[in-house]
Amino acid sequence: MTISINLGKKLIFLVLIVSIVTITITGFLSFNHADQILDKRTGEQLLGESNARGETLRLIFESRIEQNNILASDPMIKLLVTEMNQIPENQLKEIKDENRRDFLIQVQAFQKLIGFSIGFEDTKIIGNNGKVFFSLTGILNENFSEDELFQRGLKESFIEFESAESGKKMIVVSPIFADDSKKGDKPIGVIISKMRTASIDNILIGKSGLGETGEVYIVNNESLMLSQSRFLEDVIFKQQVNTLAVQKCLDEGEDYLGFYQDYRNVTIYGSSYCADDLGIVLLVEMDKAEVEKPVEILQERIFETGIIITVGMVIAAFLISKSLSRPLIKLKSAANKIASGDFGVRTNITTGDEIGELSQAFDSMAQKLQESLIEIKEKEEVIKQQEEILLKFSQHTQNDCVGVIDMKDSTRISSELSDEKVTKMYEIFLNFMAKIVRNHNGEVVKNIGDALMFRFGNVDPKNIEEMKNILECCLSMIDSHDELKKQLNAEGMPEIDFKISATYGSVKVAESTTSNISDIFGPTVNKCFKINSLCPKNSVVVGINLYEILKDLDEYEFTEFSSAELKEKYGYSIFEVKRRKN
Repeated sequence: MTISINLGKKLIFLVLIVSIVTITITGFLSFNHADQILDKRTGEQLLGESNARGETLRLIFESRIEQNNILASDPMIKLLVTEMNQIPENQLKEIKDENRRDFLIQVQAFQKLIGFSIGFEDTKIIGNNGKVFFSLTGILNENFSEDELFQRGLKESFIEFESAESGKKMIVVSPIFADDSKKGDKPIGVIISKMRTASIDNILIGKSGLGETGEVYIVNNESLMLSQSRFLEDVIFKQQVNTLAVQKCLDEGEDYLGFYQDYRNVTIYGSSYCADDLGIVLLVEMDKAEVEKPVEILQERIFETGIIITVGMVIAAFLISKSLSRPLIKLKSAANKIASGDFGVRTNITTGDEIGELSQAFDSMAQKLQESLIEIKEKEEVIKQQEEILLKFSQHTQNDCVGVIDMKDSTRISSELSDEKVTKMYEIFLNFMAKIVRNHNGEVVKNIGDALMFRFGNVDPKNIEEMKNILECCLSMIDSHDELKKQLNAEGMPEIDFKISATYGSVKVAESTTSNISDIFGPTVNKCFKINSLCPKNSVVVGINLYEILKDLDEYEFTEFSSAELKEKYGYSIFEVKRRKN
C-alpha cells in the first residue's frame, strides 16, 4: 500500500527536521564550548590555589628549618654540646642538671628572637651518641641513637610530622656542627624541635572559591593524609591517598592538573603542588559533578528553549502550508484535465507570488503544447539522420622520433593498493611525465595502461640541437625520479621505477576529422615498445637508428646491450644512454 504525504505534511516535517537539527547542533556546540571554558577556568582557579597555598607552605617549612638552624648555630649551644659529648656516662646526669639552665637561657633567647607565633612546644638537644642533653619538657633519659629522626638529622635538616591527640605535630630536625667544622665533617649533635601546626592548618582551612565540595589537604611521602578532610572524620595519619596526582609527585616529581578518582573514589577535578623535596604533596580538589553543574543547567535551558521554538515553528509551518496547498490543488486539477487531452483548461490563479507565476506559465504551456509536440517529431527525424554520420580519417607517412616510458612492476605495486590509490598513482605518474614531454616541445600521443607514448614529429636528423633536445627529454625523466617520489609519498603511495625507450624512423599518422588528437603506428612504434621491455629500471635505451644519429656527441655515453644475443632474437641492437661524467 502506497502512503501519500501531502505538501503541508512535508513542509511541517521539513521544518521539524531543520529545527531539531539546528537546535541539536547549536546545543552541542554551546555545551561543548561552555564545558571547555568552564574546565579551563576551573583548572586555572585550582592551579592558582594550589600554587599560592603550596608556595606559602613551602615558605613556612623553609622558615621553620631556617629558624631551627639558627638555634643549632648558637655558639653557646655548640660549646655545651661539644663539652657534654666528652663527659663519661657515669657523670653525664650531673652535668645535664648543671647545664640545663644554660641551655634554657639560649632556647628562651631564641624564642624571644623569632617570636612565639611558631608554636614552639619542645626542643631536644641530642649529642652525637644519641644521648639527650637538654629537653624543654624536662625528659632527659631518652636514648635516640636508633631513632630514624636522629639518624637522618645527622645528615640534613628536614621537617617531619607525627600523630598527636590534636591531630599532628610538626617536627623540625637540624644537625649541630662545631665552630671549626669543615665541609664533610660529622655533626656534633642534633636539635629536634616540636611545633604546633596552626599556621599550616590556617592555609588549608580556607575554602573560598572552592564551592560546596572543594577541599585543600596535604599528603606525606607515605601517601597518608596530614590534614583534616571535609568529608571524613579522624583521617590524619590514617587515610591512605594513593591518587593519580599523588603518584605523579612521589614517582615523577611532577605537578598534576586534571580529572581523577580521589580518596573517596569520587571523580574530582584537582590540582597538585608537588613538594617532594619537603616530603609533602598539597592537593586542591572539587567534585566533577559540581564543576559540570553549570553546563548541565545550560544544557537543560537549551533543551527547554528548543522545544518551545520547535513547537512555534511547527504551528507557523502548518498555517503557511494551508495557504500554499489551496492554489496548488487547483493547479493539480487543471494538470489532470490536460493529461486527459483537454488543452482548453485554464487555472486563472492570481495570487501575485511564485504560484501565480506558475499558473500563468501553466496556462501558456497548454496553448503551446500541441505545437511543441509537432516540433519534437520533426527534430526526431533530424537526430536519426545525424546518428548515421561516420567518422573519417586521413592517413600519411612521416619520419618521427618515438618514445615510450613504462612503469616497472606496476602489477605488483597495484595489487598492494586500493583501486582509488591505483588510479591516483597512474594519474600522478602519467601527468608528471607528460609535462616533461611538453616542456621539451614533444607531443603526448596516448597512454596505454601504465605506459605513456610520445613523439617528436617530422624531426630533421641533421639538426643536432633538435636531436639533443629529444635525448635530454628522456634523460630529464630519469633525473626527475626523486621529485616524482616526493609527490607520490605526499599522497601515501610507494616509490615508482620506470623504463624509457626511444627510436627513430618512419611512422604512419592517422588524423581524425572530428578530433585534434593524432595516432601513430608502424614498425618504428612496435620496435620502441619491444626495446622498452629490455631496458633496465630508471634508464634510457635507444634503437640503432637513433644511435647512429647521436653516437658522435661527446656529452653522452652509449653502451650496447649483448649485441649478438639481441640480434639473434630480435634482429637489431639497442644502446643504453647516459650523460658522460666530466
